[in-house]
Amino acid sequence: MSDRAPYLVERRLPTEESKELVALVRDIAQREIAPRAAQEEEAGRFPREVFSLLSESGLLGLPYDSAYGGGDQPYEVYLQVLEELAAARLTVGLGVSVHSLACHAVAGYGTKEQRTEHLPAMLGGGLLGAYCLSEPASGSDAASLRTKAVRDGDDWVVTGTKAWITHGGIADFYTVLARTGVEGPRGITAFLVPGDAEGLNAAAPEKKMGMKGSPTAQLNFDGVRVADARRIGEEGQGFAIALSALDSGRLGIAACAIGVAQAALNEAVGYATGRQQFGRPIADFQGLRFMLADMATQIEAGRALYLEAARLRDEGKAFSRQAAMAKLFCTDLAMRVTVDAVQVLGGYGYTQDFPVERLMREAKVLQIVEGTNQIQRMVIARHLAGPETR
Repeated sequence: MSDRAPYLVERRLPTEESKELVALVRDIAQREIAPRAAQEEEAGRFPREVFSLLSESGLLGLPYDSAYGGGDQPYEVYLQVLEELAAARLTVGLGVSVHSLACHAVAGYGTKEQRTEHLPAMLGGGLLGAYCLSEPASGSDAASLRTKAVRDGDDWVVTGTKAWITHGGIADFYTVLARTGVEGPRGITAFLVPGDAEGLNAAAPEKKMGMKGSPTAQLNFDGVRVADARRIGEEGQGFAIALSALDSGRLGIAACAIGVAQAALNEAVGYATGRQQFGRPIADFQGLRFMLADMATQIEAGRALYLEAARLRDEGKAFSRQAAMAKLFCTDLAMRVTVDAVQVLGGYGYTQDFPVERLMREAKVLQIVEGTNQIQRMVIARHLAGPETR
């Protein structure tokens, strides 16, 4: 409706290589992902071929060691890649973030033998991963998980149910947290479970308000045998591994949220500068101009927040508080920006003829996954005021 070109984010990237990388991702996103996003989301179709393309292009293992097939990229760069992918289609951006989360345990806590055996296929061999922490009765209270792994010779027998698993039923491997010892966080151990393991079954995907192309399903572990060689880290170390992964995963969600918000802003600006009312573009009216200005300001602030947290991580400094802040702020602003984008488009914004209604529905889930925003507030407050007294 407008002849204005979409606003391109001016990124401060550390190297020429990273600039070329983001340009490649933007090209793939606009050529292979965005044109089919609306149609495939409505049909509930998962774009496995896109993930195969990303794997072939070296984009599924960016923050990991090149010795094992990764891209040796700092988180500062990896997150901006996620943002570009999520702006084109959240199913893809969030899917890459979840895959990276699923690789974290082996990459960070696996033995040299485990990394050599598993990581090349996970990072660049076309495999797709999923992360299994949540359960039907333990979401925010992850330390109370009930799925059990019992030692049987050189194997572990895993029994229980995992819930809200992105890529559930289609992943090639699952990083699974299961109870091997005492109650609470010290009795949890991490395992790498093949997607085709006998006794592992997925329920029908959840029927969601958004991200319909990304399957989310319960997984039932009915006596699944897992070799001890696939145990990651020490017995009882699983919860610490999970928390470490979630700090990084929250930054992934923050970047995806900024991508969704940026896409919504681009649509709103394009519509407002092209739509004529009372003989001039509606972008001339102060009420809408100020809305667009506020949307853009929130996005820039959120991007700066998640990048600052990423740079702390890249420097090897503590970043848990900043990751929680970034996840909280960026996902809340994505919800506000997408709602405002629908308002800018008026009645058209409420129809499926324009993408902003889909972006609004998708933004909501980002306030929930990787720890609800209420949990993020608890994490931030503990850093400020210490643990709650009981």
